[in-house]
Amino acid sequence: MKKLSGTSYGWQLSSLLISTLIAVPMVFIIISLFSGSDPAWTHLKETILPSYIGNTVLLMAQVALYSTIIGVSTAWLTAATQFPGRKFFSWALMLPLAAPAYIVAYVYTDLLDFSGPVQTAFRAITGYEAGDYMFPQIRSLTGAALMLSLVLYPYVYMLARASFVQRSATLFDAARTLGARPLKAFFKIALPAARPAIAAGLALVLMETLADFGVVEYFGIPTFSTGIFRTWFAMGEKMAAMKLAAVMFIIVAFLVVLEKWSRKGTTQSAHARDAAMNRAPLKGMQAVGAVLICALPVLLGCVIPLAVLGNLAITVGDPKLGYDFSEFTINSISVAGMAVGVALIAALMLTYAQRIAPTKTTTGAIQISTLGYALPGAMLAIGLLAPLSQLDRWLAEFFETTFDWRSGLLLTGTVTTLVYAYVVRFLTVAYNTTSSGLEQIPPIYDQAARSLGAKPFRLVKEIHFPLMQRSVVAAGILIFVDTMRELPATLLLRPFNFETLATRVYRLAGDERLAEASTAAIAIVLIGLIPVLTLNKLTDRKH
Repeated sequence: MKKLSGTSYGWQLSSLLISTLIAVPMVFIIISLFSGSDPAWTHLKETILPSYIGNTVLLMAQVALYSTIIGVSTAWLTAATQFPGRKFFSWALMLPLAAPAYIVAYVYTDLLDFSGPVQTAFRAITGYEAGDYMFPQIRSLTGAALMLSLVLYPYVYMLARASFVQRSATLFDAARTLGARPLKAFFKIALPAARPAIAAGLALVLMETLADFGVVEYFGIPTFSTGIFRTWFAMGEKMAAMKLAAVMFIIVAFLVVLEKWSRKGTTQSAHARDAAMNRAPLKGMQAVGAVLICALPVLLGCVIPLAVLGNLAITVGDPKLGYDFSEFTINSISVAGMAVGVALIAALMLTYAQRIAPTKTTTGAIQISTLGYALPGAMLAIGLLAPLSQLDRWLAEFFETTFDWRSGLLLTGTVTTLVYAYVVRFLTVAYNTTSSGLEQIPPIYDQAARSLGAKPFRLVKEIHFPLMQRSVVAAGILIFVDTMRELPATLLLRPFNFETLATRVYRLAGDERLAEASTAAIAIVLIGLIPVLTLNKLTDRKH
């Protein structure tokens, strides 16, 4: 076993400290599973829990189906065929990822409800009255699944397209050379080869679906996220909410295992072949069909919501546009900025710990530290509220007994706790990005610099940071935007009277005031376009 120096032990210790802080909500949630029986929990198990499980599973199944159909079909068309607009659609199909699902749900509910413009125009044209016709209900489980699929399919699209381009091209071309028809070659060769990538994308889709609160709460669908929120706040049953979160954690753990398992098939060569791929030219109705298939997700998931929000923001907009609205924006930007700073520091510490002290202990600590992204915001908030409330009570008693000072709440309901939750949730994004940047710097650079007498600080400043700068900036942008639109954790943990753009949208839209919510909503969507366009640029360089 390789002996560690004092410096290496220090880095290993830092990784353990970070993993301990990240693990706090998970540990408390798991402990709640083994706590004593609770009357409220018994009542929930016998009455509401089956509907939570059933609705959550059905929602995940429908979102998985719709996202797979949209993601795989568009990925194949843009990767393996040639039609007008292919190059445009290859990156435009990523744009719906910029729009939070709850904002898209607000837009389509406003458009498609009985009093919305679509049904109103239909009645005006046909002369029908209420009850004379059937119209699909947008406020339903299927409607929620469609809303989520419109913004989550890019996870499947992105990974499936990369696999089709990198891994399936040679096999598909060989099958075509041997006389296999395109459809048969797709189902027999390309699709099986892309299975691990599609499964990885689906795991991400399912995690985001499980974490969703805004859509299901707005549509009135009882799932784990809404159940945790209502049990804690509406019923005041904290232990029952913790147990609900524990059941939800089991599902999350299964999805994490699924995502890890899906990577087993991705160890083959990933040499990009996009430029040399023999794309089948589509003409006539086939080309028209391909354009429609690729255009619909972009129109429904990005263009229409942006157009509606833009029109509402211009014609009506937020009545508090001005000082109050700037306060919401400053609150959002300030907590997001703090989360970016703390998460980047923690991610860089983990990255260097892995490089300097690559032991099993360090690796285990990093794996724990990067579990947070799989934790839904509602579950994460509950996991933090319980221990921090106990710590607050202990601190209050300590200060009053020792110093005769009534400190009040020092942690619960503060910006500090909110930032803590954001860091736990999004540290994975920061670590994955910064570690990939550092991995591209060969260790021989470090050895050469040290042989010339360069101290560690100078090594980082003059060699590592210039080479990692893009990765660090990309990580910061991604965390910033994810934090700006995070809803359930913000609702549960924010300080009293602390309003952000996300909570402003939620509150106004929940009161059926979408026109007023449009200003904050379009601000969140436009900010969300930044990382998506950045990701498109990086993808274009590889494919």
